[in-house]
Amino acid sequence: MKNKVTMPDQDKSDRVIIVGAGPVGLFAAVRLVNFGIPVTLIDKIPTVSNDMRASTIHPPSLEMMAPYGITKKILETGIKVPQWQIRNHTTGDKVVFDLNYISDETEYPYRVQFEQSKICEIINDLLERHPLSDICYGTEFIAFSQDKNGVSVKVRQGNQENTIHGRFLIGADGGSSAVRQQLGVEFKGSIYPERTVLVTTTFPFDLHIDELSSVSYCWSKNGNFSLLQLPDLWRASLYFPENMSPDEALAEEHVQQQLKEICPIDGPFEILDKRVYRVHQRIVNQYNHDRVILAGDAAHLNSPSGGMGMNGGLHDAHNLTEKLNIIWSQGNIDNHNKLLDLYSRQRKPIAEEQIIKQADENRKRMTEKNYQKRQKSLEALQVIEKDPVMCKAFLMKSSMFEGLRKAEEII
Repeated sequence: MKNKVTMPDQDKSDRVIIVGAGPVGLFAAVRLVNFGIPVTLIDKIPTVSNDMRASTIHPPSLEMMAPYGITKKILETGIKVPQWQIRNHTTGDKVVFDLNYISDETEYPYRVQFEQSKICEIINDLLERHPLSDICYGTEFIAFSQDKNGVSVKVRQGNQENTIHGRFLIGADGGSSAVRQQLGVEFKGSIYPERTVLVTTTFPFDLHIDELSSVSYCWSKNGNFSLLQLPDLWRASLYFPENMSPDEALAEEHVQQQLKEICPIDGPFEILDKRVYRVHQRIVNQYNHDRVILAGDAAHLNSPSGGMGMNGGLHDAHNLTEKLNIIWSQGNIDNHNKLLDLYSRQRKPIAEEQIIKQADENRKRMTEKNYQKRQKSLEALQVIEKDPVMCKAFLMKSSMFEGLRKAEEII
């Protein structure tokens, strides 16, 4: 795979500069170049990202990526998940949500399990072939300045520093966003007390646990875990006590013990990757700051429970690039604040009320330790599952359609 690392033309200012070559930055770039808007995308990583991270793609995201052939490529090897479940692993009691209830709303009535890194590869390949895209890996964002004519971005490539110019700058550089930090905006929120160990294994849990869905959120006797299937792999999110250090939690013996509590087997599990992460819930007050705009994790962070983080970022990119296309096509690039204000007004409340809040509710439900409260939650969900109207409404929300439609109502 060819990866562009040449320094872009410093004097070519009629473009959008994007910092961050994750799914959000890449999707924003492919949207913009297909609108006829030149893009320079920079990231300090040396090549297209191989970080697995997110793995769940919701139906609206599949719809958004379809026009560019991305969804078609994803469906070639991705795992379709028409049903997902919440289960009590100890008793086997469960509730199964069938996305067929929303088949009249979308061409894609299922989630797809597919590695984030592979989404990046697909979009990167599209951009490599597009004459309006300039992808610069191995290029570090240092600083920006902006005025009435555009933005100037200082970058470092190896030992060389240069300044590139554009009309707008999109900060899609993740939760530790350097663009957001230079803006000096507050990233309000908190960190959840517990840590999570994310384990990737080749073990086929579905062949050993009866009626397990490809996406399963589970209560165990002493805690909770989730199991997500990927092509040829499974990912297990394992929670561990707050008084246990990350090194202790990552210890091979401890991880093997946790996996065997889920599914007792003879011999060890083959573990391909294991990592500890902390979960934040945070958001900025405003997404747009004149010609500098934030999207994805740079603007908001949430619990991964429900798989809405990456998807929310893709939806940000879709909304923002729609606004930038209008600005460009009207030929009045300097008159941009009204539309970019609308982007922030549409996406921020959805991140707060639909993504962060819903993910937090999902997390609280699954981290509940009290058996009676767990059972009460499960019974309430079973009532929803059995009622077609309630179930469709629940799935429209959990699949993120509700949030997108609420955003469209904001003018």
